[in-house]
Amino acid sequence: MSTISQWQLRAAFAARLSRMYGQEVPAYTTLVDVSREVNEDVLRERGSDAERLGSISRVTAERHGAIRVGTPQELGQVARVFAALGMRPVGFYDLREAAASAVPVVSTAFRPVDGEELARNPFRVFTSLLTPADPRFFGADLRARLETFLAGRELFPPELLTLADRAEKERELPEADAERFLQLAVGAFELSTEPVDRAWYETLEKVSAVAADIGGVRSTHINHLTPRVLDIDELYRRMTNRGIEMIDTIQGPPAWKGPDVLLRQTSFRALAEPRTMRAPDGSIVSGALRVRFGEVEARGIALTREGRTLYDDLVSRADEQASRHPAEARGDIARAIWEQHLPGTEEDLAAQGLAYFTYRLADDRPRDGSRPPTTVGELVQQGWVRTEPIVYEDFLPRSAAGIFQSNLSGKGTRDNDQEGVAYDAAWLSGAVGRDVLDPFALYARQQTDSLAHVARELDLTTLTPAPSPR
Repeated sequence: MSTISQWQLRAAFAARLSRMYGQEVPAYTTLVDVSREVNEDVLRERGSDAERLGSISRVTAERHGAIRVGTPQELGQVARVFAALGMRPVGFYDLREAAASAVPVVSTAFRPVDGEELARNPFRVFTSLLTPADPRFFGADLRARLETFLAGRELFPPELLTLADRAEKERELPEADAERFLQLAVGAFELSTEPVDRAWYETLEKVSAVAADIGGVRSTHINHLTPRVLDIDELYRRMTNRGIEMIDTIQGPPAWKGPDVLLRQTSFRALAEPRTMRAPDGSIVSGALRVRFGEVEARGIALTREGRTLYDDLVSRADEQASRHPAEARGDIARAIWEQHLPGTEEDLAAQGLAYFTYRLADDRPRDGSRPPTTVGELVQQGWVRTEPIVYEDFLPRSAAGIFQSNLSGKGTRDNDQEGVAYDAAWLSGAVGRDVLDPFALYARQQTDSLAHVARELDLTTLTPAPSPR
């Protein structure tokens, strides 16, 4: 009997989800088309350098989705669905603190973690969990009503969860079961046609449009789906020229002459989508909700903890200077700061321990019988090994919050006189029923494993590494 492996399930799920979302949000198809055009042009212009951070086949197929759930139980169930696809929760993001407006969620990202699995299909889903217990957003009465509403809905049918558990355990499914799993999984994220209780939705919307999108409906849905592009500035220009209204900025690091690092993101603005609404008198009326949008991303090199600390410091400097010079474009301010303080080459990023790289033996390494040096820096300088940057596979809380904020219909309400509820990765691990992995540890392991392989191949009993990533 033919079987479908986890990575094949993941690739098929991502492709079907993309087709479904394109039918629901036609502007997303335009975004995908423009992304493909830009990538083809960049590849022609830059040649192999364009594939420094991933093959063009990977970049073209790459997607990340975003969903929102309301309870730890729902989060645990969605974790089972994604585990069937070989995806694990990585990273903890507190968007409550990253956003100036009301975004009462904490988040993680489900994704593959093995390098080979990422190369096959790097599909990831940024998943946000509502925080009804936070009194800054929800008073006692509203919290009770919200938790009762959430407890009374079912997002994922039992048959889907049973198939998901089987796929996780066996790491594959028979072809017929795989097809059924994909039908149910994609269906769980389709936009529901069930009428929305208008009064209840508007009650939550006064607090936060994000809260209403999660707790004001009886289902979940794809909030956005994101292709990857090699030149996000050019994509922004082309989308604008096509008459697509984009948000005001590109989130993340500025465009600059040095290596791309971390993640840059932007989106077209959320569109008003027709929805049927249930009025207080029980009648069904036509309405519209503006909650879904089309995001696009450009990925760079993963930074170490030291690199990330430097990045956060540079962001703070840019914020401070922008507040003192409001007439000057923030992007220009940030670019000048980056070029002054961030190393301008991959070699310097590696030498200073600011970014993660893998190391492999060079095909044209010395073969004159000489012994190789025993430090990573000398191995690179003398041509024994080559470095390859590790792609940043994760997210930036400030950027995610910025995208959310740019697509909200209002700022909502937030009572900062109340003390917020503390959440962290350990709490989220308990909520999801699985360890939420540390992305820094995953990148460090990739780098360390590659160096261990180099040492074995060169018969080096000691190998002094680059500055140790932590």
